[in-house]
Amino acid sequence: MEENKDVVITIRSSQMVEGNENDGTELITRGTYAWSKEGARFTYMESEITGLGDTKTVFLIKPDEAVLTRKGTVNSRMVFRPGENKRFAYETEYGILRLGLDTHRLDSRLDEHGGSVEIEYDLDFEQSVFSRNSFQIQVREIGVKQ
Repeated sequence: MEENKDVVITIRSSQMVEGNENDGTELITRGTYAWSKEGARFTYMESEITGLGDTKTVFLIKPDEAVLTRKGTVNSRMVFRPGENKRFAYETEYGILRLGLDTHRLDSRLDEHGGSVEIEYDLDFEQSVFSRNSFQIQVREIGVKQ
């Protein structure tokens, strides 16, 4: 991968639980970005606003999957691969939750300057879906117009 570039990352997330959609959240933060033809990686520190302060988040985006890794206040590794149900552990200071992740859509339009990623997925607990979620992510290299 290329060297890390300074970027601005905008993440909009929404969640629908039992047919009721929340207003979602939006995080705009600085981070780093590296790109190659095999994939892209962007990294940032969560803020207190997200409830995950002191947590480092890394997205690794490849043509057929995205991996979100968090280390800090919470620890988890979520693998988004359309059409596959993946299990993962979500570790907090209060204990560990074992969750399932069923990815419906992964659309990545990233290049050497950044771009966009959209992910739609369901989360389940003990094989029962409890929320439908989405991420809309924009990565913009600082100083480059897109």
